[in-house]
Amino acid sequence: MLNELGHFALVLALAVALVQTVVPLIGAHNRWPGWMAVAEPAANAQLLLVGFAFAALTHGFVTSDFSLKLVTENSHSLKPMLYKVTGVWGNHEGSMLLWILILALFGASAAWFGQALPPTLRARVIAVQGSIGLAFLAFLLFTSNPFLRLAVPPLDGGDLNPLLQDPGLAFHPPFLYLGYVGLSMAFSFAVAALIEGRVDAAWGRWVRPWTLAAWVFLTIGIALGSWWAYYELGWGGFWFWDPVENASFMPWLIAAALLHSAVVVEKRESLKAWTVLLAITAFGFSLIGAFITRSGIITSVHAFATDPERGVFLLAITALFMGGALTLFAARAEALSSRGVFSLLSRESMLVLNNILLAVAAFVVFIGTIWPLVSELLFDRKLSVGAPFFDMAFTPFFVLLGLVLPLGALLPWKRAKLARPVRLLIPACVLALAVLALTFAIQTGRSALAPVGLMLGTWLVAGAAADLWARTGTSGAARLLRLQRSDYGRATAHAGLGVTIIGIAGMLAWQSEDIRVMQEGDSVTLAGYTLSLDGVERVQGPNYISTTGSFALSRGTRTIATLYPEKRFYPVARMPTTEAAIDNGILRDIYVVIGDPQEGGGWAVRSYVKPLANWIWGGAILMAIGGALSLSDRRYRVAAGARKVPDAVAAE
Repeated sequence: MLNELGHFALVLALAVALVQTVVPLIGAHNRWPGWMAVAEPAANAQLLLVGFAFAALTHGFVTSDFSLKLVTENSHSLKPMLYKVTGVWGNHEGSMLLWILILALFGASAAWFGQALPPTLRARVIAVQGSIGLAFLAFLLFTSNPFLRLAVPPLDGGDLNPLLQDPGLAFHPPFLYLGYVGLSMAFSFAVAALIEGRVDAAWGRWVRPWTLAAWVFLTIGIALGSWWAYYELGWGGFWFWDPVENASFMPWLIAAALLHSAVVVEKRESLKAWTVLLAITAFGFSLIGAFITRSGIITSVHAFATDPERGVFLLAITALFMGGALTLFAARAEALSSRGVFSLLSRESMLVLNNILLAVAAFVVFIGTIWPLVSELLFDRKLSVGAPFFDMAFTPFFVLLGLVLPLGALLPWKRAKLARPVRLLIPACVLALAVLALTFAIQTGRSALAPVGLMLGTWLVAGAAADLWARTGTSGAARLLRLQRSDYGRATAHAGLGVTIIGIAGMLAWQSEDIRVMQEGDSVTLAGYTLSLDGVERVQGPNYISTTGSFALSRGTRTIATLYPEKRFYPVARMPTTEAAIDNGILRDIYVVIGDPQEGGGWAVRSYVKPLANWIWGGAILMAIGGALSLSDRRYRVAAGARKVPDAVAAE
């Protein structure tokens, strides 16, 4: 009965989404307050209905209701409770329902926190958000119904994909979807403003917090996915330039550009057309990501293997919203003229350069992702675009971005002189060059990746510190504690990018690797560490069988840790997984993987020393914290004015 109610709630939500789309738009066009007022209760009702359906599906997974086809295909009675819950979104239908739930949440949030918006703009934003919900609810109900029943329920299910039975995958998809779907708000604000024919400084201020929130969630989601790939897949990498990884990275890059571009709209009323285009494109890449992962056109550990019919439906949704928004953009071109003027040397110019570099970097990733598909479709040739292409084509743009970022943060608006910013950045430059020289002196016969990467990361971190110090004025440290949260947020996010670059450079340039067959009692020495195989035992898990190795890690005469890598086999799914054992440290990780038993005896063992690995995710955490600090600034919340600064401080 509960499952039927969940299905009925989705049907009602579809009807409510139709009302939410049509009635407020008509009301805003005719300036009818009553019709515009329908937007808020409709958005709240849609959230409640979709939330009820999601709760009903979760109940089916938690109670192992195998009368539901989705539960039978993606769950098992012996599975731990955590993975019964995560099984809700560990499949196409359930993850699509989570997508729609988050979409409804953002639509309701616009109703809750948009009270100070002009009534017509608010009604149109919620209506556009409702139209997106309408399209995806139709997609779910007509092609991907999660509440389909089985006439004869089996005694047990087929289990969740073993690769997804991991705590990292419990949190990675929700955060990723909060970022993906959160960009729909920037899209809704852009389309609503185009319908009204008005994009001004106020619009730039309103769109920024929604974009910032989505960017923070997307940062966390990407970092969790990278961390999961690092410790779960057993190959010791953090990024593979997989098409699905790229599908989340492209909107992240465009959203970062949008955040910086919206500042120019708010402060100088310039770059209006470009900013609106970025808002449309950011969500467009999210839709493309949904198509890539659910159309069946690619093979990936991240992808949902589905039939092409669903891909065609998603492609139609993408074409409808992107085509409609871009057509409206072209029709309203005259309303997007910019008022502010600025010189070639100014903060505006540096933000334009920032946007160009981020947009080109996203375009490079896009071309590398879709080119194999284009090649096969148009030329009947199967090509593989891998890490070498992305490393060579993408890296130069990001290096240049890192070099100009600290300078751009210190330049004043409209017109600038280089003397003061350069003087403030001299210590950062000296420190970065010292790190470059020291790294070159320490390493011999290796690539320039580590010296350049550590120099660039140090430049960004030191530049962020110089940015904060510059804002203290003549008061020095006395004013440091009185700076706005957005100032701390910007500096923290920029420093976090620097920390991540340092981690990537150190890990890729300095890692050590050993692959061999080991018997019990054998030892291997790697980068000054000794790893000894003490024993291997067979362990019965809740729904898997594990071959678990016991390795003693030591350095000299000191024992550091005992590591227990596993090779698991899931009988129901008939799939193996690799569970790496990692001794984490601030300056390095010791990473051990045990493989299959060998014919001559012993086990295949891979061991790595990965310098600065945790700096990669530490930097991502700093970027997310920086975004959250900026979001908590009162000036960044919708329609909130800047906090009044005491006269004594303002005069400094």
